Amino acid sequence: MNKLLVKTLIAASVAGTAFAAQAQEVTLKVHHFLSAQTFIHTGVFEPWCAKLGKESNNRIKCQIYPAMQLGGSPPQLFDQAKDGVADVVWTVLGYSANRFPMSEVFDLPFTMTNAEATSRAAWDFTQQYAKHEFKDVHVLAVHVHGPGVLFTTKKEMKSMEDFKGMKFRAPTRLTNKMLASMGATPVGMPVPAVPEALSKGVIDGAVIPYQVAPSLKVQELVKHAAETDPKYPALYTTVFTIAMNKAKYDSLPADLKKVIDNNSGQEFSAMAGRVQAADDAPGREKFVAAGVPINVIPATELARWKKATDALDDEWMANMTKAGHDGPKLLKTAHDLVKKYTK
Repeated sequence: MNKLLVKTLIAASVAGTAFAAQAQEVTLKVHHFLSAQTFIHTGVFEPWCAKLGKESNNRIKCQIYPAMQLGGSPPQLFDQAKDGVADVVWTVLGYSANRFPMSEVFDLPFTMTNAEATSRAAWDFTQQYAKHEFKDVHVLAVHVHGPGVLFTTKKEMKSMEDFKGMKFRAPTRLTNKMLASMGATPVGMPVPAVPEALSKGVIDGAVIPYQVAPSLKVQELVKHAAETDPKYPALYTTVFTIAMNKAKYDSLPADLKKVIDNNSGQEFSAMAGRVQAADDAPGREKFVAAGVPINVIPATELARWKKATDALDDEWMANMTKAGHDGPKLLKTAHDLVKKYTK
């Protein structure tokens, strides 16, 4: 075989390989635990997937599976991303107890101001200090929801004393501790389990943002709602992540990786927080329409609640210090980042 022919064949092979890489298409299996009518499906994943498609010339496609359609339970979603059961998942960090001890700083009571600002802060913080907690996946976003609201089946919540003897659902370890510190009996469970627990009297109340409550028919199951003074830091929020299977990301050609990279990070985190919080007002209107009275807890009373829960901050700092970190510095950094992005 002459040298010219060899060179021609090599050039053709290289060109063919390059063309194959350019032509590669991928379909991402996206899995989450809420219904197809909720914000994460219609407000975050559908526009995100459309943007990926447009910027990749339709070489990136999505198949979105709501309501755990790929099987498993909400606490298993992070491992589904790790193990490749799904390519992209959305889940609550606190559903995996003690797996994200550093990132859960934003779960601490009275830390959040608004969802967009706190989502930006959460992304920055996890990228700077907690990357090791996400080493098993390719993380796309870290965000939070809007202010948590107290929903109860019998008792109206006006003061800290009203927590005594109440069985309250909470989403995460720290929110459970917050409720306990104020006298309630916390009952941890993923949010899809709340309607049945309320209807059967397993719990007397639940803390949930307005945004997700109507999709669970909470307005039909409770008699009272209590929200906190909007000028005061929120009672609590919950940290979520959107995570991608690492092998799936690594298998993409460079140009498709760039499309993913351009649609992940702080801006994607902020968008998820902003979209979720935008549903709070319509969600609240569902409770007004259902005739559920809404009580606003004043800042003076919230100051009592904060004092009662300050020990959780101390405990978190002590645990971080015990793990070899500067606990007080980490907490201050988280608070400073929230302030930085709050407008």
